[in-house]
Amino acid sequence: MKILANDGLSQAGVDMLEKAGHKVIQTKVAQERLAKYINDNDIDVILVRSATKIRKDLIDACPNLKIIGRGGVGLDNIDVDHAVSKGIKVINTPAASSDSVAELVMAHALSGFRFLHLANRQMPLEGDSKFKELKKSYAKGTELKGKTMGIVGIGRIGQATAKRAIGMGMNVVVHDKFTDEVDVRLDFFDGQHLDFHLKSIDFDDLLSKSDIITFHVPSQKDYILGAKEIEKMKDGATVINTARGGVIEEKAIVEALESGKLSFAAIDVFENEPTPEIKLLMQSKLSLSPHIGGATTQAQDRIGIELAEQIIQLSQ
Repeated sequence: MKILANDGLSQAGVDMLEKAGHKVIQTKVAQERLAKYINDNDIDVILVRSATKIRKDLIDACPNLKIIGRGGVGLDNIDVDHAVSKGIKVINTPAASSDSVAELVMAHALSGFRFLHLANRQMPLEGDSKFKELKKSYAKGTELKGKTMGIVGIGRIGQATAKRAIGMGMNVVVHDKFTDEVDVRLDFFDGQHLDFHLKSIDFDDLLSKSDIITFHVPSQKDYILGAKEIEKMKDGATVINTARGGVIEEKAIVEALESGKLSFAAIDVFENEPTPEIKLLMQSKLSLSPHIGGATTQAQDRIGIELAEQIIQLSQ
């Protein structure tokens, strides 16, 4: 089969597919030219991440497509039901990027609580002339140990995040609309492990108890966290969103940061990608990253291999 990896594919995935006799094309085709390219080049499989959208009009315009693959968890950029109704297989890699996203959550948390996102901006500019002043400004950091992390969505990524928070000595509370309880196993380097039983609590309860709230849910029609929900949070709490743009209300986050209701926030995914609002980019209490939750070398290799294995199996 001819496979278009429009948003890229790891070399491990490419090698596996080519070894199985498939042709992999990694040309980046613009969204508006995609249908023509697929048809002109007899593409059987298209692989995407979050950048490329596979909507109803594209599916209808490409009758020869057999498989649509998404490198990642969410399928909100693909009209799955319509694709399936046309006999097209839709695949994704729900487990591949869990650890990478969870580590980014902890990186943002550590950065915010120790003011690293600010120090890294100011040290290159004033580190030689205002070292003592900067040291004084950033000398009131806070340890994560003993803090309570509220995790909204306790699927694979939520569980991976819980493990890391527990490992840092944090308390963990969770809320999930579809899961009442989950067992999380924390593995150690020497083969030992500890098991933790987490029960889903009411969302308002999580809001009032958490020092940090992190979201791990699919794309939503409405905000999960807006101004009303923020008011129910602890004064000086923190919000982290590495899930999807639109899960939290960015305007409400900025207002809460300006008022001091929130001490800081971290955002990896935005309502307007790839052009986030300028107020977000200029807000010093925000730790920002450009949608890189699953963007580690290890995660990309796992994604490529998982996609390749599924394609090979489906083509047999």
